[in-house]
Amino acid sequence: MNALILNCSPVRDGATAAIAGIIARQLSGRFEVRSLCIDDYRFAFCRGCRRCHQTAECVMHDDAARLMGEFARADTIVCVSPSYWADVPGQFKAFIDRCTPWCNTHEPHAAIPAGKKGYAVALRTGPGMKECERIIGTIEHFYGHLEIACCGHLGLTGVEYREAVEARWGEIGDFCRRIMEEGRKTDEA
Repeated sequence: MNALILNCSPVRDGATAAIAGIIARQLSGRFEVRSLCIDDYRFAFCRGCRRCHQTAECVMHDDAARLMGEFARADTIVCVSPSYWADVPGQFKAFIDRCTPWCNTHEPHAAIPAGKKGYAVALRTGPGMKECERIIGTIEHFYGHLEIACCGHLGLTGVEYREAVEARWGEIGDFCRRIMEEGRKTDEA
């Protein structure tokens, strides 16, 4: 089984990247893992032209379709996002917007293979969980329109720098064990 771990932050070596790295290492015992950073891809903002509503294809040809190809190859997808003003970073939001050709709210629409499981991880610097819940909601909403089953999430507060991640190993490990258990159930089915 293939797992995609997406660092939704443009920062390649920050706390979000550290968490994504822990998840990738933990899941590598059960999955063939591919770890990516949103900043590795170049794509323009959605123009809102709605041409994809008639063609199921975007008029722009850049890395958005290439990143969706990674989603198509994965059986399990984990999006790890920090809070940028109480929501996902702009780079990830721009990618979500560009996924309209794959959105199930219009016909025709492109589609990725069925049966995928999606997980969301949100982190923020402050103490309240409300921002994490909003980010998780954004990711799960995105998954829903791609028909990726939302199977779990993790919210981490009080995480600003990489150094704060070490204290959260237990929570992250428990989360990874749940993902691996779900993968085991899929293997047995």
